[in-house]
Amino acid sequence: MSLLPDAESFRRLVDGTDRGPGPALARLALAGLAVPYGLAIAARNAAYDRGLLAVIPPPVPVISVGNLTLGGTGKTPLVAWMARALWSRGLAPAIVSRGYGARPGERSDEAAELGLLLPGVVHVANRDRVAAARAAAQAGADAIVLDDGFQHRRLGRHLDLVAVDATDPFGCGRLFPRGLLREPLGGLARADAVILTRSTAVDAARRAAIRAALEQRCHGRLPAVWCEAAHRPAGLRQAGGATRPLDDLRGARCFGFAGIGNPAAFRATLASLGAEPVGFRAFPDHHAYTPADIEAVGEAARAARAEAVVTTLKDLVKIGRDEINGLPLLAVEIAIDLLAGGDALAALVAGIGRRGPTVGDR
Repeated sequence: MSLLPDAESFRRLVDGTDRGPGPALARLALAGLAVPYGLAIAARNAAYDRGLLAVIPPPVPVISVGNLTLGGTGKTPLVAWMARALWSRGLAPAIVSRGYGARPGERSDEAAELGLLLPGVVHVANRDRVAAARAAAQAGADAIVLDDGFQHRRLGRHLDLVAVDATDPFGCGRLFPRGLLREPLGGLARADAVILTRSTAVDAARRAAIRAALEQRCHGRLPAVWCEAAHRPAGLRQAGGATRPLDDLRGARCFGFAGIGNPAAFRATLASLGAEPVGFRAFPDHHAYTPADIEAVGEAARAARAEAVVTTLKDLVKIGRDEINGLPLLAVEIAIDLLAGGDALAALVAGIGRRGPTVGDR
């Protein structure tokens, strides 16, 4: 989700990196704007908790995969993992999403990326997730993965999974627009499981501290199922469908770019592959690339004497090219591995057909 025209600048502002009178005044103004936002969120959640707003039961079991913060938490690989887990159980899953940022008649960034990762899996995008779920069931789905659905409480779900990024778990500790939180951290009490993504980016002591802090913010009601997951580069892809081994980047002079919520995580991924970084450009999340953008990236890559241009799958599917300015354009495919709590999560998934959807009573 795009935060502002420049997501990295916004993050530096709200996390306090930018100092001085100007940023301080801006943070004060944003804090004022966060007050009505927080009141609206609290009122809406209270209305669902007390049954004043109706939760619509879905036609088939629904597993929601969401988060509490704006920006990238590594949720898309988790959505793909969940769809494959349902498929392995003999179910025909569909993915339902809002379709954020998509033009009429086009797929959203995440839908295009998931279409590449999960060919043949039905994906229905609609701001009305209830209508989308019904359409998915009519298309033959007998289970639904609701992408980015934690705050969308109108559609009932059988499981609520929440991704928390270990490298930025608390969203600066403040509600949007003063921070990056969509709702207070105490909202995790509604979830069935928490998945700490990018968990290997921090040590065991830090992971334990994150869990303890979230437990405190949930007043002791943090979900019993706690998973720790690692994001793992799985290979390289090109828009034309070709795949290449990760070793092709080792020692190569690479120019990277990305239009995602957490570009720093992608830069760290490139470094982990042994590439020689010679430049990087961050675009806003969900950026709609123009020919001028692509030309600028190509010129910068050539000026840096790069041997390849590297981006994310989310960006590659929007650009649809195998080269930029004569240099190969490669995307890093990311897979997710559950390192802790995987058996407990699998047990939850295995039980979705044996209990009804939640209706906001937690």
